[in-house]
Amino acid sequence: MSNVLDLLFITGFIRLIYSLNPDHVAVDETVIQLNNEPYWLYAAVDPETNELFHTSLEPTTNTVIAQTFLAEIEEKHDVSEAVFLVDGSHSLQAACHRRGYNFRYEKHGNRNAVERVFREIKRRTVCFSNCFSNASADTADDWITSLSFAWNQLI
Repeated sequence: MSNVLDLLFITGFIRLIYSLNPDHVAVDETVIQLNNEPYWLYAAVDPETNELFHTSLEPTTNTVIAQTFLAEIEEKHDVSEAVFLVDGSHSLQAACHRRGYNFRYEKHGNRNAVERVFREIKRRTVCFSNCFSNASADTADDWITSLSFAWNQLI
């Protein structure tokens, strides 16, 4: 148990001090199941390095939550000059527009970086019937944070 807590502490610490300045940011959302309830996982990936640099797990999706997600990215990373790559998510497109970000619709190409991350998360959770059973949202979020750390070490 201590190793898990240490990893979570180290992961959180690295997330606080580690800052990126990407040219492009691929953002997306996907639904995962948490105790048979849908939760939305937001993720931001640098498509040039495939680095997963921000995630957020939310009980619903809307433009306000998407704006909060983008604000969290901006607090931690210099994305003022970045082009955000967004698929058909209306909430992420609206949030980018409202925050004044340069963004473009892209279904393939560089946006595939975030899709690779989502495929890996879903591949790993299929072992648990594609659902975090008997887990709180905080536990699932901690697991995703740990996966982010491990993902970035392996790329």
